[in-house]
Amino acid sequence: MSLALAPLDVSVDVEANLSCRKFDPDLWFSDSPAELELAKSLCGDCPLRVECLAGAVERAEPWGVWGGEIFERGAVVPRKRPRGRPRKEDLARDAALRVEAEARLAASGLSESRPTVRLAA
Repeated sequence: MSLALAPLDVSVDVEANLSCRKFDPDLWFSDSPAELELAKSLCGDCPLRVECLAGAVERAEPWGVWGGEIFERGAVVPRKRPRGRPRKEDLARDAALRVEAEARLAASGLSESRPTVRLAA
């Protein structure tokens, strides 16, 4: 059975207090790294976060924030970098954030059951 099509928990009111339903949808698909970080933070307390992330991983979403993670070209990225050449300290921070993103995916049970989950380098 597909996780993306799995029935929702009946105790969760889909319309109740979901940030993605209350705020501008463009926030979750912004080009601005700061706006994407805001969207990630708004996903933090969502009761459907795990289901949203599982569905996005299964569909290999091409871009946007899904389940509190940023997707780019079908892979989870720790953060969206601004245009231009990254600084050396940014590369080091990206490596640390990549490890953190892997840990979050493992904690939600997605990386173990889905060996096809890709984290962008």
